[in-house]
Amino acid sequence: MAQASHKLLILASSSPRRQELIRSLGWPFEIRVSEADETVEDLLSPAQIVEMLSLRKANAVYAQRSHSEPSAVVIGSDTIVVFDGQVLGKPVDEEDSFRMLSALQGNTHEVFSGVACVDSATGEHIVSHRVTRVKMKPLSSEQIARYIATGEPSDKAGSYAIQGLGATIVEGIEGDYFNVVGLPLSLLSDQLKSFNIHVL
Repeated sequence: MAQASHKLLILASSSPRRQELIRSLGWPFEIRVSEADETVEDLLSPAQIVEMLSLRKANAVYAQRSHSEPSAVVIGSDTIVVFDGQVLGKPVDEEDSFRMLSALQGNTHEVFSGVACVDSATGEHIVSHRVTRVKMKPLSSEQIARYIATGEPSDKAGSYAIQGLGATIVEGIEGDYFNVVGLPLSLLSDQLKSFNIHVL
């Protein structure tokens, strides 16, 4: 199918994983890191959290664009891990990583990723989310400590990266793999159609 729109995609994220995923769409894009505040109210549901933060990140970049710039769609995304009703974000330190991984090991948790798209010309937006269930293998304290020592968990929601060494501690998933990585491409491609962008 011919590309129906020449709009640029702008990813409002510093995440190398999200940048790699959006690159795979084969559509012109650029990176503009969002400095949006990521604090949220305690009473929000996981779905509300990721949708609110995704839109906040996209809107922060949208607000910085000048009117003279070419038309674009700004994409914001946010990912959290939820286990036993508790939201697990990025660990604050190694002790926090150990606490999270000790809870997750041998159990099934959910990963929520929100995606928001904002039209730079009109401010029109669309936001949604996906959920994936992840089963983690039972792990000993020594295995958890060795994984933390690699440094991989330090900036990941839930303290693991399914696309990295963390793949060795995941027993199985139910849902979209890329949702766990941090950017559900199937959902994003559906949203982009609303802005006349057809990646296929």
